[in-house]
Amino acid sequence: MLRRVLLFAARQDRVHTALRALPASRAVVDRFVAGETPAEAVAGGSALVAERLCVTYNSLGEYETDPARTLRTRDAFVAFAGRLADAGLGSEVSELSVKLSALGQLNGPGGPARALDHARVVCAAAKKAGVLVTLDMEDHTTTDSTLEIARELRRDFPLTGVAVQAALRRTPADCADLQRAGARVRLVKGAYREPASVAFQRRADVDRAFVRCLRTLFAGDARPLVATHDPRLIGITTELARRHGRRPGQFEHQMLYGVRGGEQRRLAAAGHRVRVYLPFGPEWYGYFTRRLAERPANTLFFLRALARPS
Repeated sequence: MLRRVLLFAARQDRVHTALRALPASRAVVDRFVAGETPAEAVAGGSALVAERLCVTYNSLGEYETDPARTLRTRDAFVAFAGRLADAGLGSEVSELSVKLSALGQLNGPGGPARALDHARVVCAAAKKAGVLVTLDMEDHTTTDSTLEIARELRRDFPLTGVAVQAALRRTPADCADLQRAGARVRLVKGAYREPASVAFQRRADVDRAFVRCLRTLFAGDARPLVATHDPRLIGITTELARRHGRRPGQFEHQMLYGVRGGEQRRLAAAGHRVRVYLPFGPEWYGYFTRRLAERPANTLFFLRALARPS
């Protein structure tokens, strides 16, 4: 019930406005969001790289249909790739996480084609800077389009990755296709509220699907990018990597900025490649409320902070 309320709140502008006005909320948001500017994101990323962690930079924002704004979003990605190179972060330790809906994917029948054109420009800039690109997966209505765009981008930029959500019933089959293609695949549980007709509703069913997908990805030619904080699933990932002879760099553990930092560093110290998903930008509200919805501990942390005197 709490998760449904929080996911509903993620879409409410009035709740967003009230949250921004609470002095205590800013400190809590800072736990999960690196800042509102590219400079703050680069500073946060540099600190993580100094601790032998890799970084995915997620410029927050989605569902954009205004052509002028999608063009500005594309150009912001291009400029940010150059900023990373200038900061000495132009290597595979850095990755851009791109939401195609922010590039106009949902802007009418021609939206996917325009998003592909914008994404090509972003990928070219990232390649020049030496950084990676992975396409985020959004709600289930965008899945076919996102996978097709990823397929097209890999023709010219073969290291382009794509996220898939274990919660969707279709994802094991999608993982089978992606492993045959040798793609970089970020496997996540899924943070969107989806209907039962397309997605598992029980956590246990999502976890079982996650493990099925893991086995498929490790058994083939894909490079699994395993995004979970669940200790059991991390253990299964490590065992599958050992069983299939995967070396560091042939798979990754991925975790969110501000969540289980000690575990991130423990895995990195043990020789694993660990990538931290680092969000930034003024459009932080929807992302933040989805993080609260994912784990009760996040919500309790937030409520305790609000209860403290400012």
